[in-house]
Parts: sequence; C-alpha cells; structure tokens
Amino acid sequence: MTSKRSTTLAALLLAAALGFAAWAGAGYLGRGTDQGATRDEVLATARQAVATFNTLDYRQADQGLDRWLASSTGTLHDELTRTRDSSRQRIEAAKTVTEGRVVDAAVTELDTARGTAEVLAAVETVVVPDGGQATTKRGRFQAELTRTETGWRLSALAQVPVTT
Repeated sequence: MTSKRSTTLAALLLAAALGFAAWAGAGYLGRGTDQGATRDEVLATARQAVATFNTLDYRQADQGLDRWLASSTGTLHDELTRTRDSSRQRIEAAKTVTEGRVVDAAVTELDTARGTAEVLAAVETVVVPDGGQATTKRGRFQAELTRTETGWRLSALAQVPVTT
C-alpha cells in the first residue's frame, strides 16, 4: 500500500510541477510577445516623431510647431510651449523648408514598467532655403519616449555627434 501511495503522490507532484511549468512558460512567452509589440509601437512612434521634428516649412510655421507639440510630452513639450513665439520668429526669418526622413532606427532601451524608451535614429534631412538649392544633411538622433494616456510621445531629442 505504501508503494501505491508513493506512486500516487509522485504522480500528483509531477502533474502539479508540469502544470506550473506550463503556466509559467505561457506567462513568459506572453510577456515576450507583449514586449515585442510594445517595442514595435515605440519604434514606429519614434520614427514618425523624429521625422516630424526634422520637417518644417517656414511658410507654415504654426502648423509645424503644432505637430511638434502633438508629438511631444514632458519637459520637451513644456519648452516648446514656452518658446513657441520666439521659435516661430526664428523659423520665419530663416526662410527654409526642411523635410526629414528616418532611414534607420532601433530601440536601444525599453522599460515597460516605467513607460520609458530610448531610440537611436539615422535621419536624412533635405534643406531648401528660400530661392536656394536643396541640400541633404545626414544626422543621428537619440530620442527618449514616454508612455502617456494617449500613447508614446517624444520626451527628449538630441543630435548625436558623428565622428569621422
């Protein structure tokens, strides 16, 4: 009888262990899928926001600044709001049209618990001064994003020096 109890107990323990392993594995795989989907969302948002911040038409400065504000949050958004009038004046005085395009980007950090991410982006920007020839500039940017109630938004943007 003791061996039958031992066998039954061993079978129950094995079933419990297998059940736990299946539950834990499913949870782990689910987190990986969620993390991957979040990473994709962050990357798409960063690509769009970085392109937006490198695109501006001096003839439509207010609309461009509105797009910047819509793409930003936190201290970046606050700074843009605070300096809007002076920024518009500088943009209009420069009489330049720029169009940015992200040619490559990668998420370098993602903290879903804190709702923060960092992205590196390579950007080509076509610059056309009023009455002048178009030139293409290439640069790299580090973007910080923060999750908000309405989705991921740019919270910082800095150009990364390119060394030769």
